[in-house]
Amino acid sequence: MLLPDGYSDLPADKLAAIVTSLQMTSRPAPRAERAGDGWTLRKVDHPDVDWYRDLYRRIGEDWLWFSRASMPADTLTAIIHSPDVEVYAFANDGVTQGLVELDYRTSGECELAFFGLTKDAVGSGAGRWLMNRAIERAWARPIRRFWVHTCTLDHQDALAFYVRSGFVPFRRQIEIADDPRLTGAFSRDAAPHFPVIEAG
Repeated sequence: MLLPDGYSDLPADKLAAIVTSLQMTSRPAPRAERAGDGWTLRKVDHPDVDWYRDLYRRIGEDWLWFSRASMPADTLTAIIHSPDVEVYAFANDGVTQGLVELDYRTSGECELAFFGLTKDAVGSGAGRWLMNRAIERAWARPIRRFWVHTCTLDHQDALAFYVRSGFVPFRRQIEIADDPRLTGAFSRDAAPHFPVIEAG
């Protein structure tokens, strides 16, 4: 249903975000990067769900990444153990600080399902280094497009970062969901830049 122009009220326990989808239909040249001495990227086969959720939360809690935090464990396991899903862990001096998840379950394409760094790694140049690796691995399979989506709850530079990396916006949507800080998925003080509003 198309929302009317102007303001639309939202129930107090809900969140609304503008979601932008972006894609590339050919592999771009890698961007100039710097590499930290202790940076590594490893493929994690059959990730342990608790390990995955811990990393997902450390990266995404400040941006209210809620989908995998509240997903039933068996559903999440089926996704991250799929032969058409690749999970990579970025580490700095052995400390895991980043996640890349490539989803090939749709024939001929790859979705950058999750991409992120913990607060300790943001601003270090690791994002550009990690994106170059993600693009390289995505296009290692015979795909026609590589795509990603981000939203207004994410880091304020996320959308521009994806564009600089070679992705082109092609779709905009509005996502409405329960506030995960009120469902118990996240702590009440997560994402303080986006205040909790309760009914009553």
